[in-house]
Amino acid sequence: MGKRIDANDVNIYYGSFLAVEGVSMTIEPNSVTAFIGPSGCGKSTFLRALNRLHEVIPGAYVRGMITLNNEDIYGNTVDPVNVRRTIGMVFQRPNPFPTMSIYDNVVAGFKLKGRSRKSEMDAIVERSLRGANLWDEVKDRLDKPGSGLSGGQQQRLCIARAIAVQPEVLLMDEPCSALDPISTLAIEDLVQDLKERYTIVIVTHNMQQAARVSDRTGFFNLQATGKPGHLIEMDDTTKIFSNPKEKATEDYISGRFG
Repeated sequence: MGKRIDANDVNIYYGSFLAVEGVSMTIEPNSVTAFIGPSGCGKSTFLRALNRLHEVIPGAYVRGMITLNNEDIYGNTVDPVNVRRTIGMVFQRPNPFPTMSIYDNVVAGFKLKGRSRKSEMDAIVERSLRGANLWDEVKDRLDKPGSGLSGGQQQRLCIARAIAVQPEVLLMDEPCSALDPISTLAIEDLVQDLKERYTIVIVTHNMQQAARVSDRTGFFNLQATGKPGHLIEMDDTTKIFSNPKEKATEDYISGRFG
């Protein structure tokens, strides 16, 4: 089952540059939360802070607290690798390992841990590909390179790779921006299925997508040019799109800026 994430006064830096300021929110377990907002407003930066991927950039760091079921993911004794196993990530462009087979792409995370019993791996591959709604399309060519799949299939392969290690949370950074409409629909349908088992957070530029797939939506924006990104408003998705509290949210959704 998915876990709850709480962020309290999170500030995200690149060196001395404050990129995102003062974000507090709760992300409920087994829900889909969407982040929307104009480019450069900090939504992807904040998403990456949720599994400590932000800090792989030299000089980048986070202040404030982010907890997963009340455990501080930035605690001194916490291993970032374990955080990223518990909180998986799917990126904007499908990125299967190009020289690896479909099978090896799925179990890549297990091979890093040194687990390689064939029967166990076979079960993980089937479970994960079924979970990503891809099994029936690829079960007869598991030994072929992942790079030979279509763009939409490659993205579902990346989702299978992310869920193979059985995370609690799945972060998706614009997972459909490089895909055609039919593949996008397949990913959106998959997101609805996956929230039964995982907590999902998705960054999207597509407001219709946010409205279709999410239970709650957070609107990020810059307070002013050159200022850090802020969370302007967060609420149930139906409320954000029909009756937002903030004028800036309404302006963005109605297309008056951004």
